[in-house]
Amino acid sequence: MSDISHLTGGTRSERDAGLPVNETERLIASDKVEGTTVYDQDGRSLGSVYNFMVDKVTGKVAYAVMSFGGFLGIGERYHPLPWDTLTYDPRYGGYVVNLSKEQLERAPSYGASDTPWSDPNYGRNVYEYYNVPWYM
Repeated sequence: MSDISHLTGGTRSERDAGLPVNETERLIASDKVEGTTVYDQDGRSLGSVYNFMVDKVTGKVAYAVMSFGGFLGIGERYHPLPWDTLTYDPRYGGYVVNLSKEQLERAPSYGASDTPWSDPNYGRNVYEYYNVPWYM
């Protein structure tokens, strides 16, 4: 077994001693990302990370799907943001994007009953909207 203590925040014995195993200085478990607030450049909350989409082949996170709008889950929209558009900011304990609420309102999105991912061009259109090079 290789030593991965530099990735996991310590040796196995240290982790077993009660240290958190779902977050290190550079890594975070997926369940801790979900629900994290997304802010604009001025620190205003835009929504939160609903989930994220991982490329099965490369293992790269392709999108953070942000929930936005609605009330008590009614009318809520989901906005896939290319992962490269988010920057973690420890001051906020969340992610910051260089987007305004108005830009986000015009961005590609979908409702809970929609199935945009069945369109092979949907992901490419998302990346084009945010002016980010297509990752594939």
